[in-house]
Amino acid sequence: MSSVPQEEKQEEKQEVKEEKQEEKQEEKQEVKEEKQEEKEEKQEEKQEEKQEEKEEKQEEKQEEKQEEKESWTDFIYNRRTGEFMGRTATSWGLVLLFYLLFYGFLAGMFTLTMWVMLKTLDENVPRYQDRVSNPGLVIRPHAAEISFNRSDPANYDPYVQQMHQLLQRYNDSLQESNELCLVGVYTEQDNHTHKRACQFKRSTLRQCSGLPDASFGYAQGTPCILVKMNRVVGLKPQGDPYISCTAKRDRPLQMLYFPPEGRLDRMYFPYYGKNAHPDYVQPLVAVQLLLTKEDYNVEQTVECKLEGSHLRNDDDRDKNMGRVTFRVKVLE
Repeated sequence: MSSVPQEEKQEEKQEVKEEKQEEKQEEKQEVKEEKQEEKEEKQEEKQEEKQEEKEEKQEEKQEEKQEEKESWTDFIYNRRTGEFMGRTATSWGLVLLFYLLFYGFLAGMFTLTMWVMLKTLDENVPRYQDRVSNPGLVIRPHAAEISFNRSDPANYDPYVQQMHQLLQRYNDSLQESNELCLVGVYTEQDNHTHKRACQFKRSTLRQCSGLPDASFGYAQGTPCILVKMNRVVGLKPQGDPYISCTAKRDRPLQMLYFPPEGRLDRMYFPYYGKNAHPDYVQPLVAVQLLLTKEDYNVEQTVECKLEGSHLRNDDDRDKNMGRVTFRVKVLE
């Protein structure tokens, strides 16, 4: 009797084990199936997302193409909104009004500034003259190198014409209308509205005036050179200024000066400007080079300086301040 119940117990245990194993297997199978389903679902979702992205990109490209087609025409004039160049008529009106007022204000400020500045200026006297306090010298003919054949009038005629042209304003007939001023005394006219000009007659230059000799000595091989000082408003040179010329060679070169001693008389100073002093003519000094046959076909270097006053003529930085250098070569 005791063996029967034991067998039954063993059978029950065996059945319980088998049931548990079956349950475990079923659970494992279910887990596998669930994982498989999840994988499939994820793959499907990924495929759907990719498909949606493709469709969205295609739609965006189509929209961009459509927008590009419509953008140029809509930018110039949009019929739906009535905008021209991206703005309505009211917006354009406000922009134009703003810039009209803005630039009008700037123009007004500029005009006011210019008016105030011009009120501080004297139309006859430059405001700043510190860089021209020492005048330079210039010559006529206007050339650094004067070379000509004295036997050929056509060769030196351009030089002669320059000198005749300069001396037109110095003709005696024109100078008769100017004032006879006191020699050696400044002609100061600060209190006069119309400034009178002192006479400087062409005949004062004698054989370099172009009157007795229309060739100014070029036909004879003894050319005349006209030297003048640049105008500086208000300048009153101290002392007795004169022009002195020297040839840069071993032996001296004979020269004649007109007026005598190359003087620049103080009566021609000060100068009051082109507007206040319209008839003014600056004093000239004519230098005649007395070249000999030995000097022909040889280049002569001549330097003329302003001497006898406080005005400078030795500034190495400005070789034209108070002096001028030129070269002359006469050919036979």
